[in-house]
Amino acid sequence: MRIFFIICLSLITYSVDAQAKLLKLDELDKRIANGKDTTYVINFWATWCSPCVAELPNFEKLRLANLKKPVKVLLVSLDFKSKLQKEVIPFVLNNKINAEVFLLNEPDQQQYIERIDKKWSGAIPATLFVNKKARRFYEKEFTETELKNTLLNLK
Repeated sequence: MRIFFIICLSLITYSVDAQAKLLKLDELDKRIANGKDTTYVINFWATWCSPCVAELPNFEKLRLANLKKPVKVLLVSLDFKSKLQKEVIPFVLNNKINAEVFLLNEPDQQQYIERIDKKWSGAIPATLFVNKKARRFYEKEFTETELKNTLLNLK
């Protein structure tokens, strides 16, 4: 019985860890650079941001609609690192978010804001669409249709 419990516990831990990971901006940059023909839709959000939470299902729908295409939806939480285990991971699990979720692990907010986009005020929700040909940054809440159209019009 004890072995069964340990196996179950390790599977649960793996599942939770797979749901949200810490991310440095350099790691994100490398992933985009190595993406070849992939278009990345990177949403910056937080569990305490009502407009962010409201638009998350739209990103999940976009992810599902593009499963067989070179499109990756990444959700990057700007919650404090200390909130990862107690708030972000439970939020992801409770809301059945299947997109890749990360928590940005950068100490200097102003520095990472400017690296993502020089015109970004730091307000969220914010979304970056990026591929080899284009980089578009939006500081706004997206509807499902707006997400779809923005992705289609990315050149």
